[in-house]
Amino acid sequence: MKVAIDAMGGDNAPEVIVKGSIFARDEYNLGIILTGKETEIKKILEKNTANFNNIEIVNAEEVITNDDKPVMAIRRKKDSSLVKALNVVKNKEADAIVSAGSTGALLSGATLMIGRIEGIERPAIGSLIPNMSGGFALLIDSGANVDSKPEFLYDFAIMGDIYLKRVMNIDSPRIALANIGAEKSKGDKLTVETYDLLENTTLPMNFIGNIEAREILQGKADIIVCDGFVGNMILKTLEGTVLELMKGLKKELMSTTRSKIGGALIKPALINFKSKFDYSEHGGAPLLGVKAPVIKAHGSSDEKAIKNAIRQAKVCCESNINGLIEESIMRR
Repeated sequence: MKVAIDAMGGDNAPEVIVKGSIFARDEYNLGIILTGKETEIKKILEKNTANFNNIEIVNAEEVITNDDKPVMAIRRKKDSSLVKALNVVKNKEADAIVSAGSTGALLSGATLMIGRIEGIERPAIGSLIPNMSGGFALLIDSGANVDSKPEFLYDFAIMGDIYLKRVMNIDSPRIALANIGAEKSKGDKLTVETYDLLENTTLPMNFIGNIEAREILQGKADIIVCDGFVGNMILKTLEGTVLELMKGLKKELMSTTRSKIGGALIKPALINFKSKFDYSEHGGAPLLGVKAPVIKAHGSSDEKAIKNAIRQAKVCCESNINGLIEESIMRR
């Protein structure tokens, strides 16, 4: 098995991307294809390993940034690390792709170059959100589709259900629809019609009804279905809230001698609390609905997060996620 890695994508590229790829190669026994500036990649490899087995480099002199318009960048920057990685997968030289670069470019490139699974109109990003019980929920869609139809959200639920069953080993994931109230009649036309589709599905899915945003961190659902606009707002709000709470708490604990002593006493508990929201444990968000596993790693990923994103790609390949999604979509 081989995984294509966009070595130039992300805030800390290429250093942490290459290091994380080495760790993944060693731990998971798979082949790595790094796409990016060959001279830079080679220098990092030489500093961090004496074993170059199962690591290939595809030279790419261009980089797609977050400032580039996604579709235009995919079409014009043919010599970019992302386009080269997508081509490797498209040509079946690799089984999956991981990138910490531009989300929009990865989504556009995967859809245009790798292609959608038959029957899927809109691929979706599934982000794993930690909760207070130490578990997580899959938020789908978390940013790929700003405008959606009820049928799209129904497909998101199907794809999320398969992903959690096969990749995360959850037997009967609880599926909830993000809404402004628990009642079936609450929400706009999109959520009301989606509720009806999920409630009356003939597929073996465990739909539990609506969920409000304030309940997400309580662990009441394993899958939270919504359109990409709502999902991205939920994701960014939670990320920002956790970061600001931790910053504010640290500032208060360091403000006086007394609070510093108290802070030292509760430090282990704070470290444990912070670890519950560590994105690096899961590594990245899968783009579900395209013909090959595509994992979007966080832009600020460290080596651990990249390694775990590659592990996700490996498990998706071994679990035949795409084949199962296509089969379920045909039966819906």
